[in-house]
Amino acid sequence: MTAARAVSVRDREHVLAHTEGLWDDLRGERIFMTGGTGFVGTWLIEAFVAANAAHGLGATAVLLSRDPRRFAERAPHLAGDRAVKLVAGDVADFTPPGERFGFVVHASTERYDGDAAARLRSLERDAAATRRVLDLARTGGTRRLLFTSSGAVYGNQPPGLSHVSETYAGAPDPADPRTAYGRSKRSSELACAANARAFGFDAVIARLFAFVGPHLPLDAGFAVGDFLADVLAGRTIRVGGDGTAVRSYLYGADLAIWLWTLLLRGAAGRAYNVGSAEALSVRALAELIAELVPGTAIEVEHRAVSGAAGARYVPSVARAESELGLRVRVPLPDALRRTYDFHRGRAAEGAR
Repeated sequence: MTAARAVSVRDREHVLAHTEGLWDDLRGERIFMTGGTGFVGTWLIEAFVAANAAHGLGATAVLLSRDPRRFAERAPHLAGDRAVKLVAGDVADFTPPGERFGFVVHASTERYDGDAAARLRSLERDAAATRRVLDLARTGGTRRLLFTSSGAVYGNQPPGLSHVSETYAGAPDPADPRTAYGRSKRSSELACAANARAFGFDAVIARLFAFVGPHLPLDAGFAVGDFLADVLAGRTIRVGGDGTAVRSYLYGADLAIWLWTLLLRGAAGRAYNVGSAEALSVRALAELIAELVPGTAIEVEHRAVSGAAGARYVPSVARAESELGLRVRVPLPDALRRTYDFHRGRAAEGAR
């Protein structure tokens, strides 16, 4: 079993320092959240628990989870907090709790792995999940809803476009089953926007890109997690492609700041990119991670990676910066170090 571990006091203080004056709308409120036990949701709850205690909000977060016991084992400091209530259920067909939720966060998503049939099933489940969440929002007195979408809604980023903005008109190829994830997020965005307009609540869309930080799964097939797993195990870092793909990474504590700000301050009906505009190649990422443990070797396999995201996946975050004052505050080398230290500490605790 993986050892339980909380984020650092430094990270909690970072979130509180950069959300000063944000939280009053949650005073005495109830928040319903799907996906609250994944990477994104766990960071949202880390921030919520810290802010609830620091500001005496008296708020409650209800987290829908298919396996509350597993989450309680992984994050007992969150599951055991008096302001957090775990509810067992599947997001595709859960029975909404019979109570009012002023705020809703829909952060769950399906894994789009496998063949075309598996991707179709995931597409159908994602659509069902969004319908269930919107049923709750429009009948439960919800004021504001945040939907965590994805940069995959833009399709492949053209080679000549350095940063993709919210106004980019690109889209995933509808004839390619590998684009099911992006297509699903597009349809859910439309459903959220239409329901919000029809039923009188505010919906804000967060289009998520790539992230790093404590709680990051190291076995989910993402380059940053794979490379950190290699370093932690004392292995050579293996770059599965040719290393030229370009990505950017936002730290988990910054992610929490951004998402809570979007929920509470984002313009209704507006989509915002969430990520970092500081681009680097996957090879450069591997080199930064190798520096965490001097002497770590890197091996580039120089082969095509089937089904991988496009060669460039980097957002413009000018809208979030100009409208909401959001910034990348934790530089990537520091973010990688903090993530490495978190997982190294968790491994050490698990070995005791």
